[in-house]
Amino acid sequence: MNWVAITFDDGPHPDFTPKILELLQKYNAKASFFCVGQLVGQYGSVAKDIIERGHTIGNHTYTHSNGFGFLSTNKVLLELQKTNETIHELTGLNTKLYRPAFGVTNPNINRAVKKMNLETIGWSIRSLDTTKRSKKAILERVTSKLKKGDIILLHDTSEKTVEVLEQLLLFLHQNNMQSVSVDQLLDIEAYA
Repeated sequence: MNWVAITFDDGPHPDFTPKILELLQKYNAKASFFCVGQLVGQYGSVAKDIIERGHTIGNHTYTHSNGFGFLSTNKVLLELQKTNETIHELTGLNTKLYRPAFGVTNPNINRAVKKMNLETIGWSIRSLDTTKRSKKAILERVTSKLKKGDIILLHDTSEKTVEVLEQLLLFLHQNNMQSVSVDQLLDIEAYA
């Protein structure tokens, strides 16, 4: 099977994440959600639903601060620990997967990630779904060079992404491709 991994950053969102979960179920697809700890705390039922539907949850910092790339190692560590604790309190799971806010990494962030023994997950296709681009342009950007093994970056924070996702799932189905969780794609452990 031609596997790809659809990943979502910046949620959980009370309106859009549930719609995304419904679409994934409709197309029998799995995904990975890199969640902001603060939002997991606010929208716990949505985060639980992600897990209950068989998707993977990962750490996407606690506050998704615009200054994340400028934080000290200790402050990064606190962001990551607080997110992991929030996810654990809610789901009982200790996530090992981490995606940096804004994709930013540096020596301070690397030290914190290493100290927590997290696996940093990047992407090979950036959808740019948070920009002013049209749904058509975003879908074209994702599908034009899509191949087996790709990791797609989307955000579960807008209606536009929900609509693009449905088209993307149709495209995968028509092209004999399947979305799996990123840990399945990379054959790594998602939880400690």
